[in-house]
Amino acid sequence: MAELPVWDTLVFILYLLLILGFGVSFSFRKRTAKDFTTGGGRLPAWAIGMSIFATFVSSISFLALPGNAYLSNWNGFVFSLSIPLAAWIAVRYFVPHYRSISSDSAYFYLEERFGPWARVYASTCYLLTQLARMGAILYLLALPMHFLFGWSIAWVIAMTGLIVVIYAMLGGIEAVVWTDAIQGLILIGGAIICLGMIFWEIPGGSSQLFEIADANEKFSLGSYDWDFGSSTFWMILVYGLFINLQNFGIDQSYVQRYITAKSDQDARRSTWLGSLLYIPVSALFFFIGTALFAYYQTQPQLLPEGIQADSVFPHFIVTELPIGLTGLLIASLFAAGMSTLSTSINSSATIILSDHVKKYLKPSLSSKNDLKVLRLSSLAMGLLAILVGLAFNGVNSALDAWWALASIFSGGILGLFLLGIIVRSTRSNEAAIAVLAGVLVISWMSLPALLSLAGSTSPWSQPLHSNMTIVMGTLTIFVVGFVLMSLRWYQRNS
Repeated sequence: MAELPVWDTLVFILYLLLILGFGVSFSFRKRTAKDFTTGGGRLPAWAIGMSIFATFVSSISFLALPGNAYLSNWNGFVFSLSIPLAAWIAVRYFVPHYRSISSDSAYFYLEERFGPWARVYASTCYLLTQLARMGAILYLLALPMHFLFGWSIAWVIAMTGLIVVIYAMLGGIEAVVWTDAIQGLILIGGAIICLGMIFWEIPGGSSQLFEIADANEKFSLGSYDWDFGSSTFWMILVYGLFINLQNFGIDQSYVQRYITAKSDQDARRSTWLGSLLYIPVSALFFFIGTALFAYYQTQPQLLPEGIQADSVFPHFIVTELPIGLTGLLIASLFAAGMSTLSTSINSSATIILSDHVKKYLKPSLSSKNDLKVLRLSSLAMGLLAILVGLAFNGVNSALDAWWALASIFSGGILGLFLLGIIVRSTRSNEAAIAVLAGVLVISWMSLPALLSLAGSTSPWSQPLHSNMTIVMGTLTIFVVGFVLMSLRWYQRNS
């Protein structure tokens, strides 16, 4: 177990204090609820783009991508290859759609199309997904810090959660976007420095690195078989396309950024910047994992016995980087998690106000009280996220638990959205039946994974990879809705 040198500790603490102070500084400006949720439509495109990029990246990416590449190969990078098509669809259809409606909520359209039940269903699924996501991020952030320094997992979860809650609650979307932009730049710079240090220090130089990686097939993108029961190239590509369409199409975190832009053109530019920037940065993280594999293959004595793959990158940061730089890189690790957490907190508060409080609890709420609700909702979501993060403590695989929960809580709402957009004659009752069918499919596909995480054995198994859950749930809702609409049309015209 290592100890963080005094200078690194000071750099790390100073970074956290500066981010906190910067975020809180936005609370001193006179603002309305609209400023809190959209920034008054005055944020520059590049900052919004960096915020979209930071929403993609999290402590999950910072740890899991190098960890996956270290443990296996670049199969996970195929996910990033699906982004350009999803981004094009977003810029062509989603961005103008959301900027044309008179609501801060991504789920306002579903109510107009299918009725109040659709909006409540989708927004509730979103809130549950964000709680699971924030809990997983907080726990995954605490895990390497506990392993490397002996820091209490509960203390790291609580400290990180409270810092993010304070500036997200007080500063609103402007604080979130600007801190995301700063932390995104630090994240990229820190990753580049780390890769340069590996190239500098590995015995035999870069040629040795590529020889070891090539001999162990570390650059492989996986099997090209048409098999959707295992992690093949095609399975990951299809999964990535559906996940990214869900992100761009119905995720409040992204939709809210479309609205913050000054113009439609700025919204499109920021979407392209944030999405396409993630591709080379994710490749950078995968390359770091591959480089670390070669680095420790040449010097196995430098790696503690039994270390988990997700902890190899933080171990390198602590043991191999110069004093001062280590603190900054540990800060960039926290930056990855804090960016995503702040985004989730702010977007969740917006949904609570727009889709629940002002819609059903207090429709006549004044603008002054709107701001109070947003801040109280931010505080509540942050505190709940800390509790969920503590609940993750002890699970066999936090990443597997997050994937299983995300598949269930997504609820196939992408399918409902596409049904409303594409099959325009679908009725509310037909959409409701389709959603019920989708939820049954999602439950059937997810239960074996959940039982496995709980240490139990499922009485059945399903032939597809667990990542295909969101794909099948989305397709089920869309296809069932289309078939029901077609049957009604056939009966009427026969």
